Amino acid sequence: MNASDASLWVSASDNRWHDALARYDDAIAALPSGRLIGHDTWYRSELPALIHARRPGYVLHDEMVRITEWKMARGVWRAPNLVLVRSNTADEVVRASRSAWEQIPHPTKPVTALVALKGVGAATASALLAVMAPEIYPFFDEDVAAQVPELGPMAWTNGHYATYAIALRERSAQLSATFAREFSPVMVERALWAAHRILQTDAPA
Repeated sequence: MNASDASLWVSASDNRWHDALARYDDAIAALPSGRLIGHDTWYRSELPALIHARRPGYVLHDEMVRITEWKMARGVWRAPNLVLVRSNTADEVVRASRSAWEQIPHPTKPVTALVALKGVGAATASALLAVMAPEIYPFFDEDVAAQVPELGPMAWTNGHYATYAIALRERSAQLSATFAREFSPVMVERALWAAHRILQTDAPA
């Protein structure tokens, strides 16, 4: 963990958190592949309204595929996993995502419902849950997890995700109280990710 990353996690400065979050778009644009820009605009601006217009909430097959592409573009692109996600039927995706919605706010059951889909692990599941309920479920990101001192070694498991989400929810509540306004777990995650990525980009070669 970089000392600058760690200092943001413990910082109570509204300006520092706000500035980190404001640089999220810069961090996306700085990624070398360029794959994430279009996916992220859709993921943050269009997908939430699509899901929340449905009752109960769910996603369609093509939306689940694109969520997976968004997740991979922000991290590591794993083509075989994408093939597996595409191999799920439309009915399987609707059933699993509807089941996840219906089990919110349980800390693990919505994740379990989604990882039943082929090619979907805890991180991909969290990408959907972060849209369904951003006040509860942050996206599961390795660079962010590395900045949370109490988490320990990274593990891509439902249990480790639950611990990660609890830590970000608790930090979110603390920051919301300090700033006297909502600062959701998803906002915490994005600020930490952006700060880490911008730090890497700005580092001397």
